Amino acid sequence: MNLSDYKFYLASKSPRRRKLLKLLQIRFKSFSVNLEEQITDGEHPVKTVKRLALEKMNAARKKVNDGIIITADTIVVLDKKIIGKPENPKDAERILKLLSGKRHFVYTGFSIFNPFNNKQLVDYEKTAVYFHELTNAEIRKYVLSGSPLDKAGAYGIQDDFGAVFIKKINGCYYNVVGLPISKLYKRLLEIL
Repeated sequence: MNLSDYKFYLASKSPRRRKLLKLLQIRFKSFSVNLEEQITDGEHPVKTVKRLALEKMNAARKKVNDGIIITADTIVVLDKKIIGKPENPKDAERILKLLSGKRHFVYTGFSIFNPFNNKQLVDYEKTAVYFHELTNAEIRKYVLSGSPLDKAGAYGIQDDFGAVFIKKINGCYYNVVGLPISKLYKRLLEIL
């Protein structure tokens, strides 16, 4: 058996995750699950992303049962503090000023469920991201584009202008986009 023998569901409304999953050349449908993502103070980032991926899985399993389901959640962590999506443009500016010139970490937790053999797993990936020093003008220009408003950490590494903020990364690039595609692929093969 290989991946092309199965039907997949991606429980995510992220266009970035859909684009990444297409790299695996599998047939899939995507849908969103309505879940209020609760960030718990003091919870370790790995525990947070795994918990959120599993909570999404529990909601997704109520919607479909005829294919393998994939869920994911991404957070940004700076100085051991979890940074979610910005609430508004002013908050996006605040977050980008915090990240300017510093190293932060991107964690993505993902869960996979195969209803045909009842196997489920949860895993995560961590990537270190280093930002250049950003000017107020650069931050304002990016925020005015609207791009950072739906992204953890208020930036997209794949964005035209957001990409110039990145000095370097250590780890999986695709994890920063929103789905650690190589690790996901290996784990998908394990649950067939």
